[in-house]
Amino acid sequence: MNAKKIHENNPKFEKYTSELLILKPEGYPLSGMMEEYPVIENRDVFEFYAREQWNGHIARKGDYLFDRRMFPDFAYRIIEVEPAESIIGNSTSIIVTEEKNGFPSTLEIKGSIKFEDVIGQEIAKQKCRLIERFLEDPERFGKWAPRNILFFGPSGTGKTMLAKALANKTDVLIIPVKATQLIGEYVGDGARQIHQLYDRAEEMAPCIIFIDELDAIALDRKFQELRGDVSEIVNALLTEMDGIMEREGVCTICSTNRIYSLDSAVRSRFEEEIEFVLPGEEEALRIFESNMKTFPLQVENCNFQALAKKTKGLSGRDIVEKVLKSALHQAIIEDREIVTCKDFENVLAKLGKKEFPKDPSELYV
Repeated sequence: MNAKKIHENNPKFEKYTSELLILKPEGYPLSGMMEEYPVIENRDVFEFYAREQWNGHIARKGDYLFDRRMFPDFAYRIIEVEPAESIIGNSTSIIVTEEKNGFPSTLEIKGSIKFEDVIGQEIAKQKCRLIERFLEDPERFGKWAPRNILFFGPSGTGKTMLAKALANKTDVLIIPVKATQLIGEYVGDGARQIHQLYDRAEEMAPCIIFIDELDAIALDRKFQELRGDVSEIVNALLTEMDGIMEREGVCTICSTNRIYSLDSAVRSRFEEEIEFVLPGEEEALRIFESNMKTFPLQVENCNFQALAKKTKGLSGRDIVEKVLKSALHQAIIEDREIVTCKDFENVLAKLGKKEFPKDPSELYV
């Protein structure tokens, strides 16, 4: 039974529906074919058209999607998909960009993620209340607004999810950007993209700019010579964060899992640093229980408390992607209708052979 068939027969599989799909036009597979280029004039109409013809397809980064109707065989390459290897559905937000690095300067999304979807991280949620109040009433804060916030902690602990939940809770748009996408092909490209990013955010204010993997551009300067010159990008970002050009109602949230490798000049610009930690035993149990509710197959009655004890050192994403998904896929491969305790135990046994740092902080130092 393949994933598409499971999706068709099991409404609960909607949990794996793509939230965001970024496409890049690639043209026709053969020369001499129709030269007409599909120009998208109405994004909403295109999204409806695209979702209708690609509904049920599994979207993977790097794969191609082909138009089968208006422009037969015209190819789009998948630049980004969230979550990874998810299924295109009726709620998928589809963006087309012509940028070589896949960064659409006008990309903004409204997600459906809620605070309750982020299991654990209670201290981080509590600290986010200030940002919530600001986004709800920017004028109240004036010059005392929380403009620059840093999320830090091990990868897969919910930093991106909480930023999206914050945008959803306050009903504002969020512009998600991976720091690597800001590195242009030519000198000046990166700085230009950053200023365009903030221009766009100001137009939509109140708005969140979420820059993921900040360390990709803001490493301590003693490391930068190893990865090329990114000083112009950092300087442009610092200019925006310093508020030299006032951007009313714009909140910058950056995330990193290597906080101690950040350039001190960049780190000093953040008014608040919010830490995300690995899940404890109780949080791991809640992650098991919450995600298995959406399993497309029946799950055997297991002692999940005991399984949760074996997840020490794993992030929430690890539990979902490496434990739950692997066990589910194994059952599907073997054409079984039930996911057994043995499936989970086998996956955890394999993961247990890998060495995890004793101190969770070592994951992001």
